[in-house]
Amino acid sequence: MSIFGKQCFFICLLCLVWLFLPVLEHHAEENPLLEEYEGVYLEIIKKRNVLNVYLNNHIIFSFKVATGRTTATTPTGVYQIVTKVKNPWYLPKNIAGGAPENPLGTRWMGLNVGQTFGYKYGIHGTNNPSSIGRHISSGCIRMHNEDVEWLYEHIPLGTFVIIKEDEENDPSPP
Repeated sequence: MSIFGKQCFFICLLCLVWLFLPVLEHHAEENPLLEEYEGVYLEIIKKRNVLNVYLNNHIIFSFKVATGRTTATTPTGVYQIVTKVKNPWYLPKNIAGGAPENPLGTRWMGLNVGQTFGYKYGIHGTNNPSSIGRHISSGCIRMHNEDVEWLYEHIPLGTFVIIKEDEENDPSPP
């Protein structure tokens, strides 16, 4: 990318932040873990089944998601996106990526929960859009395919993901 292209990108990004900040005001003291953090990170609130995209401690996008059947099924904590896969295979039933019956949908963004290396817990699409907004998964975070495709394109590897029970309950740092 040329210097001119980089300047245009950053000007557009600043305009986007300037446009959304008054509307989507979020106070850093509500999330002391990242109060000094500048950049993009994700927050998943299991109680409300919502995924928020933050830029410099301000919510810029929110998506409805599905989370675990029980409060313990989807782990709470601070993780990072360590894998990204287009049209992931569903290995337990050997369902090809891109197949309509694939429960992982069209994208997989794996999280470094424990020693799973991004292959057990993740943010992914679904072949069952009616599950979004419910507590129904085996531990992953499900999204509508079009939403996870947007996230996949705009959120890089290494992005922090905070998973917590509700707005009042911040997890401990890793």
